[in-house]
Amino acid sequence: MTGKKRASPGADVEKNPLQGVELGEEDANKLQGIQREIARAELIIEREAHHRLLPVYEKRRAVAKAIPKFWPVALMNHADIAYYVQHSSDQLALSYLEDLWIVRNAMESRCYTLEFYFKENNFFSDKILKKEYKRVLPPAAAGEEPDEDGITESMVDFSWERDVKISGSKIQWKDPSKALTTLHPREKADEEEEPAEPGSFFNFFEHADDPYRIGAMIASEIFPDAIEHFLGTAGDELDSEEEESDEDDEDEDEIDLEQPRTKRPKNA
Repeated sequence: MTGKKRASPGADVEKNPLQGVELGEEDANKLQGIQREIARAELIIEREAHHRLLPVYEKRRAVAKAIPKFWPVALMNHADIAYYVQHSSDQLALSYLEDLWIVRNAMESRCYTLEFYFKENNFFSDKILKKEYKRVLPPAAAGEEPDEDGITESMVDFSWERDVKISGSKIQWKDPSKALTTLHPREKADEEEEPAEPGSFFNFFEHADDPYRIGAMIASEIFPDAIEHFLGTAGDELDSEEEESDEDDEDEDEIDLEQPRTKRPKNA
């Protein structure tokens, strides 16, 4: 007697109950309204978090200033930032960095100014190099009133591309032979939005844009976890999860391929 071949899970597309689900206009409006409530609540939580963390960051700031090269090491231990500090002259100039601070917009915490404080060095005379991400109010924000939590509709509808203006500032190089942005300029390929060659890391300050999202990486990844980045432990948890996932994949290779697999959430 010949056995009946079992079909693979999901092969019968016509009987899939998850396909062809239609969303009515009323339900769509309800979901959209709830999504806006979630966005509003997240803004309140984010603002409160920055407010509560500020005195702790100030305490860390004082300690970090007493540790030689705390911030240069923290930055270079971030793989993406290290890629953009590729020239040895960049690394030498960055080694004079003694403090890094973020000043956030009191009303819109997603906008901020990065402040890099440098010791006396042979490259430039500036004591502070800044990169500002300034909020630009959209036309819809005219005349709107904030709610009891200080949130406006334009904040809920916030768009980084539309509502943020990035500014750059000219670095006061001490000598043409030390002008890293001239020695290593950005090189933009034809019809490419992102420069093909980033050049010197210090182009980040002089250009009024941030195509590599360096500022966002510093503000959202390095600054909050500066101690972990300085110690080189910032990626330990992620690496552990990836290794565990790889081990699970190897085990699954020995399982009957016709059996449906259940994926375990990464953060379980």
